[in-house]
Amino acid sequence: MQSSGISTAKKVREHAPPAALKRVLSSWQLYVLLLPAVIYLGIFNYGPMYGLQIAFKEFRPSLGIWGSQWTGLKNFIRFVTFPDFWKMIRNTLAITVYQLATFPCAVILAILFNEMHSLKFKKVVQMVTYAPHFLSTVVLCSLVLLILAPEGPINNALVSMGLNQVEFMFRPKYFPGIYVWSGVWQSIGWSSIIYLAALSGVSPELIEAARIDGAGRMQVIWHVNIPAILPTIIITFILNTGGMLNVGFEKIFLLQNPLNLDASRVISTYVYEMGIGGAQFSYAAAIGLFNNLVNIILLLAVNTISRKVSEIGLW
Repeated sequence: MQSSGISTAKKVREHAPPAALKRVLSSWQLYVLLLPAVIYLGIFNYGPMYGLQIAFKEFRPSLGIWGSQWTGLKNFIRFVTFPDFWKMIRNTLAITVYQLATFPCAVILAILFNEMHSLKFKKVVQMVTYAPHFLSTVVLCSLVLLILAPEGPINNALVSMGLNQVEFMFRPKYFPGIYVWSGVWQSIGWSSIIYLAALSGVSPELIEAARIDGAGRMQVIWHVNIPAILPTIIITFILNTGGMLNVGFEKIFLLQNPLNLDASRVISTYVYEMGIGGAQFSYAAAIGLFNNLVNIILLLAVNTISRKVSEIGLW
């Protein structure tokens, strides 16, 4: 009888669904809610990857993707040997590294918000700093061009002080600063939300204990608040590093003109020139793929270094 019971239990275990399947079946409603997002990602994010093969072909719309001639690495070699290749890489890195250098601004703003005791004043300042985020890129660039125009308010102020006008938008050396700091003005308030949320999770007992031990406000910020939000800061930094070569096309294109082209011609605008302007779809796809591969390598490298140094990473 005992051996019969054991064999029956064994058969039940063999025919029982796996634990993972049990979890799915027990919460099937949640997976149904998740299904539209998965379908969206599959269609619009993973589906287009089918067309990456044109980077290795001489794509002709009349022949289709499969009918176009295979050229291997020809398009990649053409891009790397392009006379302005290193200039574009330099311009792209100059802007992205400049952006990364302003990364602490949102953290500092979040800490300042956290230290405000007047709730009414805090709400007003937050609203003022969040508002620019909701401006479209076209509106933002129009404001930048109007403010920095030869007859704009900044140049009028310089003339009133007896100084000469500065042609900000026509001198390449000013372009990275204009691009980066206008972006900081637009996004700093919105970017601070994630750090403010992390700061709200800092234990009040820990802060109170530090104050009882004689810690001042700056010491509490440095030894309690910053260590508490450090994982959030590192993960956000890693994600930003992973997109180093992905300088936004739209904003640069709107601020670009023939006189600042030496500093404003980046990889994304060159892809537009070749792909949309020149109908060289295979070449543009190869440049985009090259760009993404470099970003993936940077992401993996920074994440590995972060894991070794601070034991914090994306995985």
